Amino acid sequence: MVTDHFLKSRKIGFLGAGNMGQSIIKGLLATGFPAHQLYATTRTEAKGVKIKKMYGINIFNNNEELIDDCDIIVLGVKPQDLYEVIEPLSKIFTSSHIVISLAAGIEIRTLQNWLVDVRDIVRVMPNTAIKINESVIGYCLGPQAGSIQSTIEALFEPMGCVVRAEEGEAFQALTVGCSSGIGFVFELMKYWQSWIEDHGFSEQEAQNMVVKTFLGASKLATSQSETSIDELQKKVVSKKGVTYSGLTAMRELEIEGLLRISFEKAALRDTQLGKVQPSN
Repeated sequence: MVTDHFLKSRKIGFLGAGNMGQSIIKGLLATGFPAHQLYATTRTEAKGVKIKKMYGINIFNNNEELIDDCDIIVLGVKPQDLYEVIEPLSKIFTSSHIVISLAAGIEIRTLQNWLVDVRDIVRVMPNTAIKINESVIGYCLGPQAGSIQSTIEALFEPMGCVVRAEEGEAFQALTVGCSSGIGFVFELMKYWQSWIEDHGFSEQEAQNMVVKTFLGASKLATSQSETSIDELQKKVVSKKGVTYSGLTAMRELEIEGLLRISFEKAALRDTQLGKVQPSN
């Protein structure tokens, strides 16, 4: 449950309710946050009707109303579209607003250039497991936003593991490793599933087997959090056994290096997204 007294009386508005915005809405509702204190705007009326029906929250017809009425504004717009959406609204934001940006790559100093009257600006990067309250949720605070740290943590802690990171390399690594990381793990799961299917199992059987294997590994690591992953791995590897043979091949193929290249490519895109927007 959300217990922060400040939050209990505040309205949270989602300026754009895409996949991540909806994941957070679902996560908030699952923690007991009242639906009547949640608001959103959408690109189309039909989508607004659908979201209202799904979650029971309030839908505004335009962004101006949302900003006027809500205390916390969550920017759920794609980074490449954010400036176009924010620029005509910038003067509506006031010093009383808390602004939470979900836009990858867009730095706080850029947001401050656009929203000159806003003191409390926060970048938050969850992953989609937030909808089941199992997310890693990274955040970094603007230079004037230190007083709201407890509020941000109280808002997101019921939805997973909350990690504060400094903006820059650390926050980018968190974005790639944890937010994008969900997609990377699913990619690996697809490879697992395909190989098992090739050996006589149905698609559904193979998927169930893979999901349980990844889940079991995660639960083992969670249950023995004081033990390093390296040590946990050693417990399932017998010298010259089946697992040892497969791991040796993976290391000879330099799978780690290929994954690191993939992570760096994702980090480069994160940087590019931060540069495509004009600033005042």
